[in-house]
Amino acid sequence: MDESIFFDTLQQGLWVAVVISIPVLTVALVAGVAVGLFQALTSIQEMTLTFVPKLLAIVVVFWMSMSFMTQTLVGFFHGRIIPLIVGI
Repeated sequence: MDESIFFDTLQQGLWVAVVISIPVLTVALVAGVAVGLFQALTSIQEMTLTFVPKLLAIVVVFWMSMSFMTQTLVGFFHGRIIPLIVGI
């Protein structure tokens, strides 16, 4: 395998990882900011208040975006990884 093919495949794989993680990380950020703002406004400093809503939001978005994540990964493997293994 040529170095350029290896690095191009690695770059595409990292880009797929970024694209797949964007929905979950965005919801975690928004939920964290919302809970932090709520805590600052109400002066409630409870540790579980920051953890539980963020976890629930992440689980819901992960469940909703699983088909997108699966299709993206399968497309990457069928379009890039499998042809490299087969030698096409």
